Amino acid sequence: MKKIIIGSDHAGFRLKNIIINHLTQKYDVEDAGTHSQESCDYPLIAKKVANKVADGTYTLGILICGTGIGMSIAANKIKGIRAAVVSDTCSAKMSRLHNNANILCFGERIVGEELAKDITDIWLSTEFLGERHAKRVDMIED
Repeated sequence: MKKIIIGSDHAGFRLKNIIINHLTQKYDVEDAGTHSQESCDYPLIAKKVANKVADGTYTLGILICGTGIGMSIAANKIKGIRAAVVSDTCSAKMSRLHNNANILCFGERIVGEELAKDITDIWLSTEFLGERHAKRVDMIED
């Protein structure tokens, strides 16, 4: 079973809880916070999630803020992280197939509940193709 860690700031709190409830039947899910809608600093949550994915404690991570952009920028500062901002199902699939993204980022202000569930399901069920794409991912890591 894939181990998923998910975090949000205050702007993604509501959608984070919806996604957690959606995933708990199929995955081992940890809620990395925040735990209220009180204003908080998204880089701290992004770093917490990214570090636990990078060290192998969790297979994949999900980060949600207002747009997904700030979370992805912060997460991508951690070596070994490939965080992708996604707002459609095609990009979700391609971020895994070609880029081996290990953190999914999206925004509660951008993506509705049902689309967020679809994006998450596709992203989690898509495996990296490897082959010619592996060389490129290795180049990103270097």
